[in-house]
Amino acid sequence: MNPEWRSCLGDGWATLHRALSPLHGRDLDEIQVQLYRHAFDFANLATAAHLIEEYEHRDDRESDDFRLSGEIVSIWLADSLRELNENVGAYAADTSGLNSNSLAFIREICDPNRINLVHSLLEQLNGNLPWDAIDAEKDAMRASVRKFSDEVVAPLAEHVHREDQMIPSQILDGVRELGCFGFSVPTEYGGLKPGDGEDTTGMVVVTEELSRGSLGAAGSLITRPEIIVRALLEGGTEEQRRRWLPGLAAGDPLCAVSVTEPNTGSDVASVALSAQKTEGGWHLNGEKTWCTFAGKAGLILVLARTDREAAPPHRGLSLFVIEKPSTDDHEFAVKSPDGGMLTGKAIPTLGYRGMHSFSMHYDDYFVPGNALVGEQSGLNRGFYYTMRGFSGGRLQTAARAVGLMQAAFEAAYAYAGDRVVFGHAVRSYPLTRAKLVSMMTAIVAIRRYSYAVALLMDRDEGQLEASLVKLIACRAAESVTREALQIHGGMGYAEETAVSRYFVDARVLSIFEGAEETLALKVVGRSIFDEVEKRVSS
Repeated sequence: MNPEWRSCLGDGWATLHRALSPLHGRDLDEIQVQLYRHAFDFANLATAAHLIEEYEHRDDRESDDFRLSGEIVSIWLADSLRELNENVGAYAADTSGLNSNSLAFIREICDPNRINLVHSLLEQLNGNLPWDAIDAEKDAMRASVRKFSDEVVAPLAEHVHREDQMIPSQILDGVRELGCFGFSVPTEYGGLKPGDGEDTTGMVVVTEELSRGSLGAAGSLITRPEIIVRALLEGGTEEQRRRWLPGLAAGDPLCAVSVTEPNTGSDVASVALSAQKTEGGWHLNGEKTWCTFAGKAGLILVLARTDREAAPPHRGLSLFVIEKPSTDDHEFAVKSPDGGMLTGKAIPTLGYRGMHSFSMHYDDYFVPGNALVGEQSGLNRGFYYTMRGFSGGRLQTAARAVGLMQAAFEAAYAYAGDRVVFGHAVRSYPLTRAKLVSMMTAIVAIRRYSYAVALLMDRDEGQLEASLVKLIACRAAESVTREALQIHGGMGYAEETAVSRYFVDARVLSIFEGAEETLALKVVGRSIFDEVEKRVSS
């Protein structure tokens, strides 16, 4: 046990508790600025707590990996405490900050000479980040997907991004052959999910490795099936499960999720697209936006309002599964055999290309009664089924961020060793070394926390933790990819280098699967007071 870590972490929790005390009981919308910052403080300290716990139970204490991992714990904790202290000083002038021992710890760990020594440990491992062995099965799974990502995904990624192309069949077929679409589907329906529980860790590992090859062309392929599958398992009829789950497990048809609307964003409860009961089914009317993969998808999960008078509004929402023809085009129009039209148009985006996100318009579009998830028993239960799927989507987004950061780090480390400036390799300069150490710390810390959250979710827990890890992972991805681009200098800004793609792809992560502000204020913010109290009291 490292008493210094425990003492500083305890001081951090106590400091955050003091900063939150004057805010307790106030309208959350009145304290958004403070709550937003302290949500990150909470997430950072929760990650530090896990890293300390994990490190203290390791048994490879003589390895270089163990020593470097210890430095990563110290740096993550010191950076988290430093940011907390700055936030307390900025937003709670009447609240005392960290004690002198914690401040001395920050100075010691953040000393440039110490950081340089940490980089030397990284060099001894040839730039390979500390290894995260899970078990033989997951390690073999990682190796298979990484090989596919290196040999198939990465060589095609630039073309998909630069030409704004649909994901090519080589990638889709490869992901199908690896069985990646079936992680959340029980074996009885043709998937890989064990009969006695979940395999969330496997899903995280696969998502991470696919995203390392390309976020847009591979990393998000298994997110949407996860959401639809969880909704069907939660609320679908047995007939619906047997109808759709085997195909989803096989990746044929591909699928999309249509929840967001032009005027709702992350406010799912305010969905307005209407579903009106008619003979034999429902008529859908309204607009959706940011429906990723809607063109290629053969199934679309649609959240619609079936009760306009419901109070609160989220109790009047239902889920529908729509079947449609698949297309690679940027626009499509589908006429229902029983009346009505569904049209879609791809939205040009800065990055995250390959899957295409569509704006959608439903014009009296007829869907049969058995398209309603759960049929009569699922009426007005759509909000709850959707939220069940989104928690897994948030953890997957954290895994996507980790994979993207890993790719950026590998590119930056290699380039900094090859590129000579003023007679020396870029990697020989202290500032570059400090950047690489900071990148390494973020990747390893967030990866390890995401694995811990996956285990919680296997026990049907970890809903809050999934939001925490997404919160910090997505922000870190922006920082890490920015530094990778910066280390490349002018070449990093050129479209011929992959780091420019990593940079623009990273920017979307804080927006989808729960916008950063929504998670910080509406999810973490509602829990933070009680959760910090627990940690101070324990």
